[in-house]
Amino acid sequence: MNSTQLTIPLKLYRFFFSTTGQPRLPAYPGSAWRGAFGHALKKTVCVVRDTPCKQCLLKNACAYSYVFETPMPANTEKMRKYTAAPHPFVLRFHHSTPQADLLYTLDVVLFGHGQRYFPYIVHALQTAGNDGIGGQRQLFSLQKIDDIDHQNNSQTIYQKGELLPQQPAELSTTPAMPNQIEITFHTPLRIKQDSKNLTARDFNFGALFSALLRRISMISYFHTDSPLETDFAALTAHARTVRFAAQQLLWYDWTRYSSRQQTEMNMGGLVGSVHLDMQGLEEFWPYLWLGQYTHVGKGTSMGLGAYSIRGSDACVCGSDAHSNSHSNSHSSFPNKPHYAD
Repeated sequence: MNSTQLTIPLKLYRFFFSTTGQPRLPAYPGSAWRGAFGHALKKTVCVVRDTPCKQCLLKNACAYSYVFETPMPANTEKMRKYTAAPHPFVLRFHHSTPQADLLYTLDVVLFGHGQRYFPYIVHALQTAGNDGIGGQRQLFSLQKIDDIDHQNNSQTIYQKGELLPQQPAELSTTPAMPNQIEITFHTPLRIKQDSKNLTARDFNFGALFSALLRRISMISYFHTDSPLETDFAALTAHARTVRFAAQQLLWYDWTRYSSRQQTEMNMGGLVGSVHLDMQGLEEFWPYLWLGQYTHVGKGTSMGLGAYSIRGSDACVCGSDAHSNSHSNSHSSFPNKPHYAD
C-alpha cells in the first residue's frame, strides 16, 4: 500500500499571558481553561439566551456552536450514532513552572475551517483570562500571540490589542520517516476497546492506530473540503499485526469536576512511551506524525492524548511544544492533580 499524503490544513498559535505571581492553577489546567474558554465564547457570540444549542435555529451559523458544540451536519454520512462531531481545536499546555519574569503560555491548534473563527477564539480566551481561570479565579492578561509554522518558526500576529491579517491555514506536510521512533504520551491517553479503557497491559498498536485513523478521518470530513480517502479496512487490519519493540507505560488515575454535569469524572489514562521499528510501516507514518497536532483518544480538546515523536537519530516532533529542549516543554504528567472546569 502506498503512503498517504494527508492534507489537513492546520494552524498552531501560541498565546502569551501575564499574571501576578506564579500560576495557581491545577498541575494540568486543561479542563479549567477549556471550561472558561467555552463560557467566554458563548457569552461573546450567543444572541439567543437560555436556549440549548441543539434547539437553536442559529446553531449552523454560530461561532460558539461550531467551535465548542460542533453539531452534526444534517446530511452527514459519518458518525450518525454520535451527537457531536470532533471539535476543530486542541488546547495544549506547557507543564514546567515558568519563572517569575516569563509569560504563561497556552497553545491552540486549529483545524481546517476552524481558522475562520480565530478572531472569536482570541477574544474568548482574552475574556476568559480577564475573568479568571481555575478555582481561585487567577487573572491572566493576554499580551501577544505567535503563529508557529511547521518548522517551528514564529511570527507575532497579535500585540497591544492589534490582530494582524491571517495567512491561510497550512497543509500538513510529513517529514522523512526515521527507522525507529519513540512515541511519548505526555497527557493521559484514553482509548476504549470492547467498552473498556485500555490499560498498559492491554495496550497495542492496532488500538492506537485505529483511534488515530478515526480521529483524523473525522477531522478531515467535518472540518475540511477534502475528506480522507484511503483503504481503512486494510490499514486497520495491518495495524493489528504490528507489535511495539518496547513500551514503558503506566496508568495515571485522576478525576476532574465537571461544572456542566455537576459531578466528578474519572479521566485517567496512559502516560509513558512506546518504541516502534518503522521498517515496512511506511503507510502509518503520515498519521502518526499528524497525530502530534490532533492528539488521540478521549478529551483531546482539553489537551489529553498529547504525544510527541522522536526518531532514532533526531527529533521529528511536530512542534517544539513537546521538545525536551524547549524551556516550557511538557514534562512527565504531574502527581495526583484534581481538575475543575
